[in-house]
Amino acid sequence: MRVRVSPSAQNMNPQTTFDLATPALVIDCDALEQNLSAMSARHPGSKLRPHTKAHKCTEIARAQTKHGHTNFTCATPREIIGMAAAGVGSDFLLANEVLDARRLTALADVAKDMRVTIAVDSIETINAAVSAGLRDVLIDVNVGLPRCGVAPELAGQLADTARKADLTVRGVMGYEGHLMMVSSDEKRQQRVAESMLSLVRAAQDVGGEIISAGGTGTWNLHDNTGINELQAGSYALMDTQYAQLKLPFVQACFVVGTVISRSKDWLVIDVGLKSLSTDHGNPSVDGYDVLFCSDEHTTLVRKKDSGLPLANIGDKLFVLPSHIDPTMAMHSEAWVTRGEKILDCWKIDLRGW
Repeated sequence: MRVRVSPSAQNMNPQTTFDLATPALVIDCDALEQNLSAMSARHPGSKLRPHTKAHKCTEIARAQTKHGHTNFTCATPREIIGMAAAGVGSDFLLANEVLDARRLTALADVAKDMRVTIAVDSIETINAAVSAGLRDVLIDVNVGLPRCGVAPELAGQLADTARKADLTVRGVMGYEGHLMMVSSDEKRQQRVAESMLSLVRAAQDVGGEIISAGGTGTWNLHDNTGINELQAGSYALMDTQYAQLKLPFVQACFVVGTVISRSKDWLVIDVGLKSLSTDHGNPSVDGYDVLFCSDEHTTLVRKKDSGLPLANIGDKLFVLPSHIDPTMAMHSEAWVTRGEKILDCWKIDLRGW
């Protein structure tokens, strides 16, 4: 007989982080609230279109609505459909090119009750939107990141094509993702201004009311760039890469691991590549250096100046992810905590496509 046990069942209603079956994703509720408050103070209401790809959790999105944000950016049709089903948000932007007819038709069903706008950067994406019955689009403009987006000088022409197809062109979007981690604040601000100049010029050719751009790394650099809504997501939970920029956001999400092996020189925890992303470098653990991560393990050595005793087998350690977005997508649930106490369990319910 084969028995399937869900992660929640494995954890058996834990009361503290020490009770968790590991690896386990935890969210510090006070840190999360601090981050949401800091961002909404700078970008209130519709000036922020939070990006759900960073957390893929309707409960976190619901917390963002309590700070006045009801317009959301999404990376997949699944995120929009899930948000709509949960009754969170009222105006959704799919900031990604999609050609799949079934997924776009499903979005058109959502658009009957709330506003759904999709990014287009080609005649093919325009035709896909029309075929699915979608009506609202943004022209996605390449502002320097070699990814999606039409060349700025062609944006107006593409907007004309969209309008001839009876689509409503709401404006433009661009993503200066290549500038998020420019180390110098002054250089980052200068390059962002240059990048946004091309977007604003494209917006003049395109028309519409929306000029959408930005992210967590450029959250405070758009006061004079001309954009009127910021797409930021990682700020809510943060990670060690963005922490390098000394932003006013704190680490709110961790992967809890158990020490499962120990030698005199190193120890091993049960957190590995299948429970966190390392595309932005190794994770961090306070008091330790990471030697390497493997599928199910991370090997740690104690920092020489940590002053901490080497953890024992069975101890729990908190791992700080280097890239929060894909880390969230690896987990089906997150345990909401205050200190060591577990307050709730939130489903990461927007995973998948």
